[in-house]
Amino acid sequence: MDFIHDALADGRSFRTLNLTNSFTRQCLGQEVDTSLSGRRVVRLLDEVAEVYGLPGEIPVDNGPEFRSKALDLWAYQNKVKLCFIEPGKPTQNGHIESFNGRFRAESLDQQWFASLPQARNVIEAWRISYNSQRLSSASSCGPPSAVSFGSTFTFALNRAFKAITFRAGFNDVGTISDAIQQRFAQTSAGEDLRPL
Repeated sequence: MDFIHDALADGRSFRTLNLTNSFTRQCLGQEVDTSLSGRRVVRLLDEVAEVYGLPGEIPVDNGPEFRSKALDLWAYQNKVKLCFIEPGKPTQNGHIESFNGRFRAESLDQQWFASLPQARNVIEAWRISYNSQRLSSASSCGPPSAVSFGSTFTFALNRAFKAITFRAGFNDVGTISDAIQQRFAQTSAGEDLRPL
């Protein structure tokens, strides 16, 4: 969870609160306004929690909105740990920083917003496109929204295979991945298999 700043055509600045899932890379929600307090952060978290559930922890920087009493109380009541990164070390929250870079390059830098409502509409349209159409560089499963509950296992396997084959010096990740997934499918179908 992090903020990014931009300006309207008339020079007024606005902020966007971005909330992403570090595993699926899905953008769960965005809040756009000229001022976003800790209460607005809590409101977005409540809206997202209704759809996706509560996380165990949320990495955040040391901004005043994230250190607010409203967010602290929300985290305590919902048993969510706020993991504050060290000041001046944005790489400790690298997933959101990477998302912010893409968001700026693909949306904010491409638009000239005449008004706040227009900015909200364009940003929401970009978020929907990002989640449903754009391929994630971290996933071989397609766009972030494709990494649903049913494909989470496959996503995790693919990431693990890539890491294992890289460390072992194998060049053909697909062959190994396919073989292991085929074996998993056979085991799931109830076949009795000898060890590999």
